[in-house]
Amino acid sequence: MTTDRPIWEANTDVKAHPHQPVELTLDNCIKCNICVTACPVSAVTDLFPGPKYEAPQAGRFRNEKQETPDHSVDYCSGCRACNMACPTGVRIAEINARARADMVDDGEITGLPRLRNNAIARTELVGKLGQPVAPLANWALNIKPARWIADKLFGIAPNAPFPPFTSQKFSSWLKKRENPLTAVRKVVYFHGCSTEYYEPRVGKAVVNVLERNGFEVIVPAQNCCGLPLLSNGEFGAAQNLYESNISQLVPYVKAGYVIVGTSTSCTLTLIEEAPELLGYSSDDAALIQANTYDFNDFIMQLFAAGELDLEDLQDVAMTLVYHMPCQYKAHRIGRPGSELLALIPGLNVVESETACCGMAGTYGYKSEKYQIAMDVGKPLFDLVGEVDGPVVICESETCRWHITGATDTPSVHPVEILAAAYGFEVEGPLAEALLKV
Repeated sequence: MTTDRPIWEANTDVKAHPHQPVELTLDNCIKCNICVTACPVSAVTDLFPGPKYEAPQAGRFRNEKQETPDHSVDYCSGCRACNMACPTGVRIAEINARARADMVDDGEITGLPRLRNNAIARTELVGKLGQPVAPLANWALNIKPARWIADKLFGIAPNAPFPPFTSQKFSSWLKKRENPLTAVRKVVYFHGCSTEYYEPRVGKAVVNVLERNGFEVIVPAQNCCGLPLLSNGEFGAAQNLYESNISQLVPYVKAGYVIVGTSTSCTLTLIEEAPELLGYSSDDAALIQANTYDFNDFIMQLFAAGELDLEDLQDVAMTLVYHMPCQYKAHRIGRPGSELLALIPGLNVVESETACCGMAGTYGYKSEKYQIAMDVGKPLFDLVGEVDGPVVICESETCRWHITGATDTPSVHPVEILAAAYGFEVEGPLAEALLKV
């Protein structure tokens, strides 16, 4: 169905529809093994027997009333490469996620492992605790004795890359900002935990780019999207966050504004993962699903409509690796990141064909899974070393941190490249790289 509605105007003619349990897709499996070929985890470890075994096969025999001795499903990273490859639409990653949640509910993941999982999955709480004392927290997170204790006691990988807390939250910068644009065209920005507590430079670039294109940027109260909790089987806590975000965001959608996000995980959670995994259905949730956009996708739809300002773009004369994250591929919207970067004059992009960087959110922070994350990401890390650019481009925050930790090459979001091309002052590793051009 075609519509003359501009991309920045919300579609409020949306109603809820019930979600079918993902387990109902089990019988679609034709045992073709394409998902096994696509799986980056089973390719590097025998601890995970592969998507076909865990979801379509083992899924038929799981009984929620009985414990299972097979916990290998916990080694699924949730990258969704299997979903993308499956020709018959089996929701393999989601089936595995629900199986992990059953393990949590049944007490099969308990004690220190569950405490560890909760600690690293409550990213908003971690940010609220660490950011006010950023210098002390950053020091404590990187001293070897503390990391050794965290490894031995809680199972947090000693070499996993913790991002440094920022000295000023994105929301604090926004409140102190002078002369923000007021305009008829408005969009809501869902920034996520990473921009708020670790990388406010991404949010600053978003505000500058959207205002350059005539949009007033609204940043309402918001919570963690809940995906880290969903990935660790903590569905009850994740649903609380999801419902809170719905109540805080839906008034703006009903007022006619769309939601734009820069974290691929956050936007996928609002659009698909939370309602599907939780079996959550309401008219308000449907409005959020229908009117949430990835930032790059929003920008490229502006471009397609002839509404994107491309005048006086400055050269960004660099050769850089671009890695499209798994969560981004799961949006099934093509490659808007690649398309956006192609608009930047002087920029030579080397596209990564690596299926996954390996980090998969909190997955690579766990001691028993860190080496798997490194092995999965090795082809990407090798490419970064071969190209030897000053930064790597990637939309996912945990992918960025993992790439930087593995290669010592900083990583940035595409919006930062676009902001630099517009002539805005950028911060962090991109600013340092531009000084050398």
